[in-house]
Amino acid sequence: MSEEILKALTQLFAIISSQDEGVSETERNFVIGFFKQELDTRTVEEYVALYDKFIADEEKRKERRRAKAAKKIQNAEGEESRKVEKNVNVLNSVRTLSLCRKINGTLTQKQKVIVLVKLLELVASDRSFTPQRMEIIHTVADVFNIPTVEFKLLEKFVIEPDSSELDNENILIFDEQKPAEDSKNKFIDSGLLDGEIIFVAVKSVGLYFTKYTGKDTIYLNNQPIYKDSIHLFAPGSIFRTPKGSPLYYSDLVATYNSDEILGSVSFKVDALEYTFPNGHKGLRGVTLEEKSGELIGIMGASGAGKTTLLNVLAGLEEPSGGSVKINGYNIHTEADQIEGVIGYIAQDDLLIEELTVFENLYYNARLCFKDMPEDDLNQKVDDVLSSLGLDRIKDLVVGSVLNKKISGGQRKRLNIALELIREPAVMFVDEPTSGLSSRDSENVIDLLKELSLKGKLIFVVIHQPSSDIYKMFDKMVILDTGGYPIFNGNPIEAVTYFKSNSGQVDSDRGQCYTCGNVNPEQIFNIIEAQVVDEYGEFTNKRKVLPQEWNNLYKKNINIEPVEEVTDMPPKTLNIPSKLMQALIFTTRDFRAKIRNTQYMIINLLEAPLLALLLAWIIRYISDEEPTYFFKYNDNIPSYILMCIVVALFMGLTVSAEEIIKDRKIQKRESFLNLSRTSYLSSKLVILFALSALQSFMFVVIGNAIVGIEGLNWMYWLVMFSVSCHANLIGLNVSSAFNSAITVYILIPILLIPQLVLCGMIFDYAKLNNSISEHAKVPVFADVMASRWGYEAIAVEHYKSNKYEAPFFEYDLQNSHSNYKMSYWTSEVENLLNEAIDYSMNYSDSIAPEILRRTDIIKSELLKDPFCKEAIGEEAINALFKEEGSAISIEEENVVRGYINQAYQFYLIQYKQAQTSRDSVVKIVEAGLPEDVTLNSLKKNHFNDKLHDYITNRSSFDMTVIENEKIVQLKDPIFNIPEANNDILSYRTHFFAPFKYAYGTYVDTLTFNVLFIWTMTLLLYVSLYFEVLAKFVRFLERVGRKLSNDR
Repeated sequence: MSEEILKALTQLFAIISSQDEGVSETERNFVIGFFKQELDTRTVEEYVALYDKFIADEEKRKERRRAKAAKKIQNAEGEESRKVEKNVNVLNSVRTLSLCRKINGTLTQKQKVIVLVKLLELVASDRSFTPQRMEIIHTVADVFNIPTVEFKLLEKFVIEPDSSELDNENILIFDEQKPAEDSKNKFIDSGLLDGEIIFVAVKSVGLYFTKYTGKDTIYLNNQPIYKDSIHLFAPGSIFRTPKGSPLYYSDLVATYNSDEILGSVSFKVDALEYTFPNGHKGLRGVTLEEKSGELIGIMGASGAGKTTLLNVLAGLEEPSGGSVKINGYNIHTEADQIEGVIGYIAQDDLLIEELTVFENLYYNARLCFKDMPEDDLNQKVDDVLSSLGLDRIKDLVVGSVLNKKISGGQRKRLNIALELIREPAVMFVDEPTSGLSSRDSENVIDLLKELSLKGKLIFVVIHQPSSDIYKMFDKMVILDTGGYPIFNGNPIEAVTYFKSNSGQVDSDRGQCYTCGNVNPEQIFNIIEAQVVDEYGEFTNKRKVLPQEWNNLYKKNINIEPVEEVTDMPPKTLNIPSKLMQALIFTTRDFRAKIRNTQYMIINLLEAPLLALLLAWIIRYISDEEPTYFFKYNDNIPSYILMCIVVALFMGLTVSAEEIIKDRKIQKRESFLNLSRTSYLSSKLVILFALSALQSFMFVVIGNAIVGIEGLNWMYWLVMFSVSCHANLIGLNVSSAFNSAITVYILIPILLIPQLVLCGMIFDYAKLNNSISEHAKVPVFADVMASRWGYEAIAVEHYKSNKYEAPFFEYDLQNSHSNYKMSYWTSEVENLLNEAIDYSMNYSDSIAPEILRRTDIIKSELLKDPFCKEAIGEEAINALFKEEGSAISIEEENVVRGYINQAYQFYLIQYKQAQTSRDSVVKIVEAGLPEDVTLNSLKKNHFNDKLHDYITNRSSFDMTVIENEKIVQLKDPIFNIPEANNDILSYRTHFFAPFKYAYGTYVDTLTFNVLFIWTMTLLLYVSLYFEVLAKFVRFLERVGRKLSNDR
């Protein structure tokens, strides 16, 4: 008991004892006995002396008041005596009132109730319930603001010698004889007991007082109590009777609250086993039987399996054996039947640091209550915050654990509120006091205790609890290393259990007789006690192994069965539709991001600054021209590459941390069966919107500086597509790794292959021979968004710029005819000449060389549309009848005739295309404004370097024989791919103007953008099913196994 209470009590004892005839011997002995019960010997003497001093002071003060009052009163003698006493009593009441007001602001309400009970007990000690004494006690009760109903009940509880005159729902009888059926008193069977133990509950402050009316020797917390003495039955208290079962504090509270518990729950765990993926046992035969309204602690040394047990009980992990059932439903195999019944509060912080206290709870509530009106939802959030003492800080931003805006205790209470708002019937809490001060820790456990008193079943993993926290638990489950259960029962009993089983002399002493404190550390000192060697040094050997403690547990601990509830478990979760979830997630994420000033500044300024810097750097002015012309800027191909690289970089960096920072929150939300699709969709909406804005700003600023006109839409579309693709890459990586540092280290590894295989830095034909070819882009490059993005912009820019757009169709015909006329016919003729040369020196060894060349000639003639139609497939197939034999003069003449026909045809085509182009030139020139010439149009919209690059001007070879085909190297932009029905028919040479896919030609821009989005869709599927994350975990397991094998 605190010094404030003792001093206040001592003074009030003196005031009451000095009333009427003064202090009686019985009252003085009660006060001395009370001091002896609460204090050590030396302090008892101090307080007895203080009490005597107060009594003497009161007597002197009373005499002075009598003398002073007597002088003023001149009536008859009898009346004079009565008025003197009345005046003295009035002055005593005033003094009592003054003293109570003085201490009113010092004591808590609980302490005030304790003071009042002790005053009542003082008066009851010699049954002197005089008006003067009772008037002072009434004054104390009024000043202390103790409800009249509760004061009257306490008064009656103290005055009445037994329960016969007590009939109230706040009275509980612990006896062998049940009260009458019409009695309001609650009852617990005590077994054989002389008299009865009576309890009274003071519900306003959550206190319970008790007294014994019989003659048996009974013990409260291992201390004998005497008849009619009143004691506080505090958390952790135990009553022991000679012949009956002990009465625990938790049993008392459960009986009092039995009428208030709605939707009861039975929680049964049968022989629970858990094996880790590496084969190690995590839990071994854990059995539990629990019911609503209990606060159950789980303790154990590091590695004992506390969190593992909690996760299996909560359904987060699948057991390898045994079962966990709520109201008969297996939580692992019938999870849909108990949806919303379980709440889980992880040790980790689950708050969104950019949101306010109110917003964190509000968005959580919106995800839990589908049909609740907005006003009701806001009110519910306010009520929960108010009940947890968070209403005054509800508009504060939560902040991070390091950048604190609210205290650690407030953070923990807000984390509890996330589950508390939906009031689940069963709650699991993992180390709620970690990192908190002792005061905050006590407040948090006190909150959980209040929830259990309201009917919740709460399991709490606790580490190094204080005495007060330890005594709040109704039951304690203790695990030893390796997942062995070694105790299950009342927390105070745990101390005596381990003491008795380890042979300690004071094994019946679970708590301090004087202060009532319990030292939970004692338990682990006993469990993990080590053997001492011959030198008196501790060894690493334990005196009692986990298996031995477990054997004692099986022998001594009986799990009392609870009545199985067969009703459906009470559900408090009503999640919205997937679309509504996505909207809530998006709104929540958007609010969080706009509150993060640094995030917004960096991501909104990144694109325009990069555009400004890069475009300004590459804005090259030719020495031949006095001013800037787009035509002569040699850096345009590099600028296009930079557009793609920037899109990739921004898309990756903006998404790299998205899932990592939400992982803990996601774990909880998946526990609530919230939609992963909705969550991922919200991420994509935010990221895609940001990518769209960043791409827009980059294109508008960069293209304006470089001088690109009329193509902003196309540039934006490709950059946006590539950036979105990068968003999905970033999200996949973010979901696979646990550290943001790891992800940022990976960004260069992800970007470099995109640069290498984009097609601009390295010629695809000059890569490693095992992957390169002239006719097609390597398969490795086809999975790079940079390759598709770069090609899309380069080809579309060339085709659709204001200068080239009117002429592209004719330039394509011109180039195609020129290639066929000048290079293709020459290459076919060269093949024929080589075959003829081999024929002149014919032998069996050179027959394959002749065959190879004649096959290529036939294949090329068959592929050529003119030859196939003009000559006919039959005539072409009839060439070189004797395969591999020497070519005759007749065959030579026939082939040369075919080649000449093709040459003449394509010559005519070339001239026609040239004539058509010249006509279009005149039409275009005629339609230009007066101040614009075709030459100025070309200077401002056509780029020589891009033209050289996209037409492969740097190559000296116009054709090459590859894979038994003549491959065109000249003018890839004008080379239309062959049509075929192969599933990979889209694979063509780089810078093809069209792609052939699914039986039709598709514009390169359209096809490439669609291909990027197809890859993006595949990445989304990978993200949804966590393919990369599972692969990484697989590699980790393999690595651990190889390490263990060594």
